[in-house]
Amino acid sequence: MPQLRLAVLLLGIASLSPAQTKNHGVVRPLSEVKFEPDDDVKCLASVVEAGDPAKGPSTIILKAPPNCLVPWHYHTAEEQLIVTEGSVRTEMDGMSPRALGPGGFAIMPSQAKHQFSCQSKTPCVMFVTFDRTYDIFWVKDNKSK
Repeated sequence: MPQLRLAVLLLGIASLSPAQTKNHGVVRPLSEVKFEPDDDVKCLASVVEAGDPAKGPSTIILKAPPNCLVPWHYHTAEEQLIVTEGSVRTEMDGMSPRALGPGGFAIMPSQAKHQFSCQSKTPCVMFVTFDRTYDIFWVKDNKSK
């Protein structure tokens, strides 16, 4: 009888949704990530890896094909970016553009205008983390760069 209870308990745990297991962590190979088209930038695909961008801090994985440009914008949140695949040209207001390869890191303070583009011949993959609720404000003309 104790073995039956254990089996039922284990089946119950195995059937919990990700929201129900938030305190158990996440372990997922990049090959299992299911990217969705981005609503704002048509060449970009993304997936929320952790957190809830509408409610607070989050980590999002972005995938951009060659020559994909995410134009000048800023966020209320601080953004941290780590490149895992490809070469990403990262530009921030008041700084020289830099090409970041795998392991490259950038931090954009709250309200810092920035843009990036995939410069490699293969897709670029980036992890971006926001320290609070996600928002985005597009900059029509960034003459001060």
